[in-house]
Amino acid sequence: MSTSPNRRETFADEALDAPARRLLDVLLAQDGSTTRVCEAIAGGRISLHVARQGVTADVPAPVRRALPCAQYLERYSTLAAHGQVLMDNLTFIALDGLDPAVRAGLEAGTAPIGHLLESLWTRRQRLPRADLDVLGPLLWNEFGLPDPVASRAYLINTPEGPRFLIAETYRRGMRMIAAPGHAARSAA
Repeated sequence: MSTSPNRRETFADEALDAPARRLLDVLLAQDGSTTRVCEAIAGGRISLHVARQGVTADVPAPVRRALPCAQYLERYSTLAAHGQVLMDNLTFIALDGLDPAVRAGLEAGTAPIGHLLESLWTRRQRLPRADLDVLGPLLWNEFGLPDPVASRAYLINTPEGPRFLIAETYRRGMRMIAAPGHAARSAA
């Protein structure tokens, strides 16, 4: 597992201006690959930092309700680019019946989940705010900097049923501007 040497800041240290508020609204509303959104914002490659990961049967109630199974992979991770944290994630993956190749990729902890899901049909389903109220503190206890306004929780469903529950917090790095072929810079 790796630690992130990148700068981590809340999405907004002060009141958001209109463009930043609109960006946050888009990030929270999008239902595609967050990994791909991060790559687009960063203008290319992003890095995955897995702070902690392991198999467990002990999960919070919202996870057990949404993903009924015997064992879960629990992962605390960060996506970063250009020295800035883009987002922090807490992910629970239902291991029962998971494709062995996907499981091996997840357990290796070397690729963002969005890359591993490319071979699967998936659909995202937003979870109620009450579930984030339970999961958010777990995420923020690992990484610090609570930021409920820039956070959400959702399920990723496959044809076999729900497989992933993700709580994520967008960080100020998502406000960077990257021109093709140039290093990203933080937007004001």
